[in-house]
Amino acid sequence: MPEWSFGVLLRKLREDRGLSTRELARLSEIDHAYIYRLETGEKEAPSDEVLKKLIRVLKPAKREAEMLGYLVLHRETPVDLVEHVLADPSVSFALFTAAAGAAFRGKTRPDYPTLIRRMREILGDDGG
Repeated sequence: MPEWSFGVLLRKLREDRGLSTRELARLSEIDHAYIYRLETGEKEAPSDEVLKKLIRVLKPAKREAEMLGYLVLHRETPVDLVEHVLADPSVSFALFTAAAGAAFRGKTRPDYPTLIRRMREILGDDGG
């Protein structure tokens, strides 16, 4: 099963907090198998309640919390784009969503640094 962006971000946030799947499950009161399935993409579209529980325990930065919510609704978002954005804290949530929406337009797709640069120009986002 191919990775999905929500699962990649969820796993990264869990690992950044130093939690195992079982520890996250215990703290969030969500079945550990369900969390594993969310991370692998076997299960999709967690409810708002599940998402809130995960965010409460993982305590991500605002941008990453917003990204989780976005990715639940936009499964098609490329994993590589999410990984690129996570590696660059200067990319705002608005810039991320603009890039995610543009990633599927046109015949040729620029690499993500180029796409982010173009979105910055369009949105007037100076990266600060």
